[in-house]
Amino acid sequence: MADGCENGFPNGFVEEEIYMDQPEGFTVVGEEHKVCHLQRSIYSFKASFPKLEIRFDEVIQGYDFVKHDFDPLCIKKVSGSYVLFLVLYVDDILLIGNDIKMLGDTKA
Repeated sequence: MADGCENGFPNGFVEEEIYMDQPEGFTVVGEEHKVCHLQRSIYSFKASFPKLEIRFDEVIQGYDFVKHDFDPLCIKKVSGSYVLFLVLYVDDILLIGNDIKMLGDTKA
């Protein structure tokens, strides 16, 4: 069960002052010399993922998930004999588990 995180990167806030050239096709005629001041992160922006990961960590701690030492992007939850792994990769989440109800509850 994979789930996209389409809103993770585009809606992330940035803490630094970041400016960029106007994107092609969006340049204002007569104002080509101006730049854009980013207030939110953009997709593939290098600083976006670490900030998303920090926010994600804050949220999952309340749901009894534990990060693995060998891979901080692999998160585990154990409930009795049931195990659920949550694997983060760029802007996707992969849910793997041995209980369909636990998978459904986590996705909801």
